[in-house]
Amino acid sequence: MLAKSAAEVLRVLGERGETLAAAESLTGGLVAAEVTAAPGASQAFKGSVTSYATEVKRDLLGVDADLLAERGAVDGEVALQMAIGVRELLGTDWGVATTGVAGPERQDGQPVGTVFVAVAGPAARPAEGGTEASTESSTESSTESSTESSTEGGTEGGTEALERPETDGCLDSASSSVLRSEGKVAALRLNGNRTEIRMESVRSVLELLLDQLSGERTGNGRAQDTEQNGGT
Repeated sequence: MLAKSAAEVLRVLGERGETLAAAESLTGGLVAAEVTAAPGASQAFKGSVTSYATEVKRDLLGVDADLLAERGAVDGEVALQMAIGVRELLGTDWGVATTGVAGPERQDGQPVGTVFVAVAGPAARPAEGGTEASTESSTESSTESSTESSTEGGTEGGTEALERPETDGCLDSASSSVLRSEGKVAALRLNGNRTEIRMESVRSVLELLLDQLSGERTGNGRAQDTEQNGGT
């Protein structure tokens, strides 16, 4: 399934004459590895930044320092700024990003399995006064296909809205300005072990990118909350 998603991403990008870059935290280069494993990757994929440390997110990708200090690295807005940052840094049309907690311990107050993936498209430019995105709740998962595949041979998964206390790291429209963009963020609650969570994060960000490339969802950054198994 992962190989199929990566190949489809490259096919669509090739048809459009567009390019892609990745910023990865918890996945540690797995998105780049999956994309470059597909034939013809060099035509569309320009490179990646494994921004495992918070200071790399800040200093190299341009993620807002105050945001990182306030919310930590496991946050939807951080993911979106990472995607925009790597897109700008490597001069591509599209940027994708992953950040989250693969385990075995909590991070930044977030439980294991909390993951944010983001996509920033060609029009993604910070509006005057900030780079935060507004949100629109959705019960339709952009990673439906990955949910189906993850339940094979594993425990049953489903889609359930994450609780959104003020400090849970989800995008908060009350405290955010609008991106002039086609950016999109998905907030995931993944089950499974460390390896499964990391691989499901790769699957999810590729599916989110395909969703954006297909044009089925456009407009300001939308956040989605999904709970699913991390089985591969």
